[in-house]
Amino acid sequence: MKIVIVGCGYIGMELARQLAAEGHEVTGVRRSRAGLDAIESLPSANGGTIRAVRADVTEPESLGALPDAEAIVFAASSGGRGASAARTVYVEGLAAVIAEYRDREEVPDRLVYTSSTGVYGDHDGAWVDESTPIEPTTEKTRVLAEAERVAIEEAADAGIDGTVARFAGLYGPDRYRLERYLDGPVTAGYLNMVHRDDAAGSVRYLLERDVARGEPVVVVDDEPAEKHAFADWLADQCGVPRPPKRSKAERIAAGDLSEPAKRRILTSKRCKNTFLRELGYTFAFPTFREGYRAAIEAFRDRRD
Repeated sequence: MKIVIVGCGYIGMELARQLAAEGHEVTGVRRSRAGLDAIESLPSANGGTIRAVRADVTEPESLGALPDAEAIVFAASSGGRGASAARTVYVEGLAAVIAEYRDREEVPDRLVYTSSTGVYGDHDGAWVDESTPIEPTTEKTRVLAEAERVAIEEAADAGIDGTVARFAGLYGPDRYRLERYLDGPVTAGYLNMVHRDDAAGSVRYLLERDVARGEPVVVVDDEPAEKHAFADWLADQCGVPRPPKRSKAERIAAGDLSEPAKRRILTSKRCKNTFLRELGYTFAFPTFREGYRAAIEAFRDRRD
C-alpha cells in the first residue's frame, strides 16, 4: 500500500517504521530539514520503503509535492499553540490536503485523521465511547471537532473514506514526564492514556484491516487511571516517596490558572476502547503498568 503521512512527527515516525516493516511504501511529510532528516534515518525492512518529502499544510502551494497515495494519514501538529494556529493546521490544512488530492487521476481510498478525546468535554468522570455526543469545551477542542467533520464529510465529497482516530493522552519514549508525577503536587482527576506504539499501531491496523471507514475510533488503553493512585504506584515502582497531592478545588483556589487551564482541570471522563478491541486490535501496552516499565527501569538504573 502507498501511504502518505502528513505531519510525520512523534506518532508519524513510529507509524512509518511499523508500516515499512509490514512491506508498505511510506512517504513522511515534514516542513523542516531536521524533520526530513529524521524520517530519512528510519530503517526499512521486509520490502517496505520510507522516503521524506518537504511540504507544509499551511502553504497549500507546497502540497503539489505530495506523491499519489492509496491512503493518507493526517497527523500534523499545531505545535501546542492556540486555537487560531490549530484552525490553520487542523481545519484549513486538512481541507487543503483533501483539495490537493481531489482532482488527481489517482484519488486516495482512505484518510485517517488523528484527533483527540478532548472533543468529548466534561462528563464528570463518566465513561465515554464512540456513541457519546462530542461536547468540546475549549476553543481548541472545538477546532478539533470541526476538523473531524472535514475528515469525514469533505473527504467523502472528494471520494475518500475518512476515519477519525481520537487519541487519548500520548506517552512513551521522550514523553514519560516522570517528574510531573514523582515531584508533585498531583491534582486529582483521571488519566486516559495510550502509548505511542499503540497509537501508531492502531492507525496501522485500521489501514491494513480496512475497518472503521467513515467512523470515529477511540484510541485509548484498557484502564483509565486515577491520577493520585497512578502517582503513588509510579513512586512506589521508582522507589521514591509518594508525592504531595491536592484536590481540584485546592488547585483552582491557588488562583494562578488561566481560564482554559481551569476548564481542563474541571474536565473529567473515562474513555472506553471497546470498539477498537472489537475491531481486533491487540495492544502492545494494554495499561500504564506495561507502558511505563521501560521508563521506571531507566529511572532506577540512573539512581543506582
